[in-house]
Amino acid sequence: MTPPLHLSLAGQAVDVLREQVLTGKIPPGSRVNEVEVAQQLGISRGPLREAIRHLASERLLVLVPHRGAFVPDAGADDVRALFELRTALECAAAELAASRRTDVDLVRLREVCAESRRNYRAGQPFPYRLDLAFHQALLDAARSPHIAEQVRLVQQRVVLLRSGLEDDPSHQQASMEDHDELVRAVEDGDAARASAVMRRHLSRVCAQMLASLGR
Repeated sequence: MTPPLHLSLAGQAVDVLREQVLTGKIPPGSRVNEVEVAQQLGISRGPLREAIRHLASERLLVLVPHRGAFVPDAGADDVRALFELRTALECAAAELAASRRTDVDLVRLREVCAESRRNYRAGQPFPYRLDLAFHQALLDAARSPHIAEQVRLVQQRVVLLRSGLEDDPSHQQASMEDHDELVRAVEDGDAARASAVMRRHLSRVCAQMLASLGR
C-alpha cells in the first residue's frame, strides 16, 4: 500500500519545498533546480517530482513542458483576482466567526496578535506565518471547513506573490491594527463590523501589493 502523501518522502518534500517558495528562498520567476533541491533534502528526484506536482496542483508552482517547474511571478491582474476571491471568502468567514466564536477562539486570536507585536517591537519583520496564524484562528472560530480550505489555498498564493516584494513597516503596523480591530468585532459578536473590517483590511493589503508592483 502506498503511504499517505504527508507521511511519505514526497510529503516531506512538499513541506520543505513549500517553505522555500513561500519565504522567497526560491524567488518568483525562478526555476526549481531539481538536482540541487533533491541533494538538499537527501532524496531521489522521484519523490521530489511528486512533491512538485502536488505544489503545482496548489498553483504554487507552474510546470512548463521541457523546461521544468517555475515559481509564478507576481502580476497586477493575478493580485486583483486573488483578492476578489479572498475578500468574498474571508468576509464571510469573519461574519461566521463573530457568530460562532468561543472563549478559546478569542484567547487564540489575542495570543497571535500579541506575538505579532512582540516580533515587531523586537525589530523583526511581520512574518507570513503569524499573518497566516491569525487568519487561521479566525477561520477556526468560523467553523466552516470548506471556506477554510479554499482560503488556505488563496492565502498561500498571496504569500507567494508577496515574497518577491519589499517589506513595508507602516503596512505591517497597519495590519496588526486591523487584526486587533477584527478581534474586538468578533468578541462583540458584531458580524457586520467584522466583515467590514476584513474588507477594508484586504483592500488595503491589495492596494499595497499593487503599489509595490508599480501597477
